[in-house]
Amino acid sequence: MSAVPEQRRLDLKVKIESTGPCRKKVFVTVPRAEIDSTLSKSLRELIVSADVPGFRKGRVPRSLVEKRFRREVSGQVLQRVLMESLEQLAEEHNLDAINEPDLDVTTLEIPEAGDFEFDFEVEVRPEFDLPDYSGLKIRRPVREVTDEEITASIDAYREQFATMSEPLDNPAEAGDLVIGDVRVVFNGEELGRRSGVQLRVSPRIRFLDAEAEAADKLLLGATPGAHLSMPAKISMEASRAELRGETVTVEVEVQDVRRKSLFETEKLANVFGHETVDELRKWFHNVQDRQLKFRQRQAVREQVLEQISASAQWDLPENLVLRQVENALRREVLEMREAGYTDQQIAARQAEMRQNQLSETRQALKQHFILDKLATEQNIEVSPVEKEMEILNMAQQSGESPRKVRAQLERRGMMENLEAQIRERKAVDFILEKASFEDVPDQWTPPENSHAVDLALCELGAVSEPVVEEEAAG
Repeated sequence: MSAVPEQRRLDLKVKIESTGPCRKKVFVTVPRAEIDSTLSKSLRELIVSADVPGFRKGRVPRSLVEKRFRREVSGQVLQRVLMESLEQLAEEHNLDAINEPDLDVTTLEIPEAGDFEFDFEVEVRPEFDLPDYSGLKIRRPVREVTDEEITASIDAYREQFATMSEPLDNPAEAGDLVIGDVRVVFNGEELGRRSGVQLRVSPRIRFLDAEAEAADKLLLGATPGAHLSMPAKISMEASRAELRGETVTVEVEVQDVRRKSLFETEKLANVFGHETVDELRKWFHNVQDRQLKFRQRQAVREQVLEQISASAQWDLPENLVLRQVENALRREVLEMREAGYTDQQIAARQAEMRQNQLSETRQALKQHFILDKLATEQNIEVSPVEKEMEILNMAQQSGESPRKVRAQLERRGMMENLEAQIRERKAVDFILEKASFEDVPDQWTPPENSHAVDLALCELGAVSEPVVEEEAAG
């Protein structure tokens, strides 16, 4: 069998400049000789297949083909030259692009004479050297799981599976849902309104861009028809810069009050495949252990980043940080789901992250780039079995089938996030194998009872439409 001939390399002239953090501008010149060579190749192929009246296929004069199919030939040459140039650039120049090049092909044309020049900008991974990460000293939080923590964990899931009562005439009590029309006001000006908003009677209400403290004191005793108002402080990273750090007023016209009926513990045991409450408690003991490991991973990630990023003095462009906000949230959600946190607890954490989305995402991105580079250097990969085991763990936490969990991840476009999360965890584990540990008491305490509302107060506009909120006890 004859050897496949190696593809001819283009004689490209390439210049690369840095135009900002993680951004390069690439200038490419394709000499005229390369264009003419590609043009001749395209013409030879077209002569063989061209169907021109009065001529047999393969016998059409080149000049006639070139004239009659000028636009088609020009398009083929442009496509071939671009594809071959970009492929060769990727092989010969270590750009390590994050996204597709910022290149508008519709504006490009092959000149009739002279060289073909084009340029584009592309976002690349930050350039830094990993320091020696062997022998890092890590403070590892440890604790013994108590019966009270197991009971609290079970109660959180009893609430997740709880049923909602019909509207009540009684005054709202702690944990009840106050449903009403919301109007947001700042300095006498209405920022927007929304109907059908659910507010849980809890000490703190977290909106996507604001927090209302001591909300339970205002919502306790609420009845249908009541008019309430509560102050809410806007996050320093809210979408409207002029409102950052300001306090707005959330006016609530109460429509309904509803109460949850907690799911029975015995039924919860059956949902998770256990015959007795004792078996359920043992299982939740393991859940608490996984949550401790989750907190350990978070603490380790922060310490690893702090210790090995000292020599990685690089900035991240704001537009990249903004685009990665959702990915950072998704990775955190996946880790929390695998660790056994309830939907309400995850929603509360999401609301907290969104209020500090830029700073937290910037930190998460730096962690990602450092761990990704380490994983690449150490050939750390994720196997299909590892992904399936992660999905199985999530299914066990939620009481759903693995097939349903997998379908949800695929529908939300989170399978890639799942693989990245597992790969980063394995990179952290690799560092831990070489680290020395000092066990310290886990200072973590359950977060205060809070409620997450999927609503950004700065972005309500003047539209009134019903929304369904998810209550969250963090």
